[in-house]
Amino acid sequence: MAKTLKLAALRAEVCRLNLELPKEGLVTWTSGNVSIRDPKTGWVVIKPSGVKFQDLTPANQVIVDLDGKVIEGTCAPSVDAPTHLYIYRKRPDVCGVVHTHSQYATAFAAVGKPIPIVLTAMADEFGGAIPCGPYSKIGGEEIGETIVKYLGSSPGILLKNHGVFTVGKTGEAALKAAVMVEDVARTVHHALLLGKPDIIPAAEVARAHKRYTEKYGQHGGAVKEVDKST
Repeated sequence: MAKTLKLAALRAEVCRLNLELPKEGLVTWTSGNVSIRDPKTGWVVIKPSGVKFQDLTPANQVIVDLDGKVIEGTCAPSVDAPTHLYIYRKRPDVCGVVHTHSQYATAFAAVGKPIPIVLTAMADEFGGAIPCGPYSKIGGEEIGETIVKYLGSSPGILLKNHGVFTVGKTGEAALKAAVMVEDVARTVHHALLLGKPDIIPAAEVARAHKRYTEKYGQHGGAVKEVDKST
């Protein structure tokens, strides 16, 4: 019963995150997908193939094992499932994967160029330039192999002539990275039209990224109220 309830919650979460993709302007029609891996069972919940976003429900999300066998679901899983599953098998630290063809980031992918590290937001979130892997054939594990090989420590990567893949410790983290990839791609695109932006030095990128990952957000423990009586 606990496992069923857990997977039901994951199905709802994967559905919710998939619905965020069109809201954030990262996808069109039926393109793009989100998956989450359950660390306890190793099973993966992923968007069904070719279903319009407005027709997605928790019930039609598909559960597969790491070999691609359908555990539960009436729909076929996303055709990108082999990519997601390869990443999960090779990166046990990853529990969320997102794929988009967001416009500005995919423009960089179309010309095979990484997004250069010219923004502090990139230093914070990605720890460097957003890499671009080489062209990889769709349909098997080749895309997953390329992602694992070229992703490095970044949560996001472009694939030449294809689009964007992001990863995270959670589905929410992977979605955040996908939103940030498109946001910085748009800004850098406009900056390149204006001139040649300066690359942030590696030491400063490392310092900013460390500070962001260790200090940004809530890390437990409320801030003590200042005693104004003294």
